Amino acid sequence: MTRWAVFAGITLTALVLLLLLARASQSVVGGRYVTRDEQRWLDRLPDGADHLDTGAAPEPDRKTPAETTLDSGQELTTTALLANVAVSHGLFAALLVGGALMADVPASAFGITADPIGSGLFGVGVGIAVGIAISLANTLAAGLVDIFDSDPSEELREMLAPETARGWVLLLGGVLPLIAGFEELLFRGALIGAMAVGFGVSPWLLAVLSSIAFAAGHGAQGGLGIVVTGLLGFALAAVFVLTNSLLVVVVAHYVVNAVEFVVVEGLGWEPFGG
Repeated sequence: MTRWAVFAGITLTALVLLLLLARASQSVVGGRYVTRDEQRWLDRLPDGADHLDTGAAPEPDRKTPAETTLDSGQELTTTALLANVAVSHGLFAALLVGGALMADVPASAFGITADPIGSGLFGVGVGIAVGIAISLANTLAAGLVDIFDSDPSEELREMLAPETARGWVLLLGGVLPLIAGFEELLFRGALIGAMAVGFGVSPWLLAVLSSIAFAAGHGAQGGLGIVVTGLLGFALAAVFVLTNSLLVVVVAHYVVNAVEFVVVEGLGWEPFGG
């Protein structure tokens, strides 16, 4: 017999912990730091002088915190960040899967079925198509965010973007699949699929609520970024409700993330001219 209340408690615990971790991580991306070049610029000012008169000092080379962090030891720093993301998401995924096994939640409640769209190449193909479509919309939305407000997710993306082939293999082959798998398992599979099956709640209502939680977990992207992420989350939620396939949304989520990294950071393409 499935213990739905137990699983709901475990799911909400994982969600709260994830949101708290995301909140704590915002200071890493959104904080304002004095870069090394800015500090050298300040140090060159004469002692005892009026530091408001800085005309004689050369202008500092202003860089974002991400760029400064990556000036030395780029690969080491990026690898450490990727490892941190992989470990944290892996632990949360293990908690969620362990809770599902302990509570005897059927795989079908998460959208894991033997149907072609649920476990076959057809589902992978649908996921790729959905991911490409969402990527196009995401590119437009990100461009609008960048026009009306600087894109806060750019700095985080730069911090995670590798500089070597090995780093890209780690990102595309390990970290991004893990992120897509866990986030879809939690926000779509558990919060929509399992809760709808276990408690008889409308999946569309759960889609709205889970999308709000999904957006809240991406607070480092700023106000407009949160709105865009919420819309992305609802698009994935709608696809999940319509297809009842966790595979489709996992693949779609991965494609969206991979396209963003490869196109923007790997190829340096900015559709709105930067």
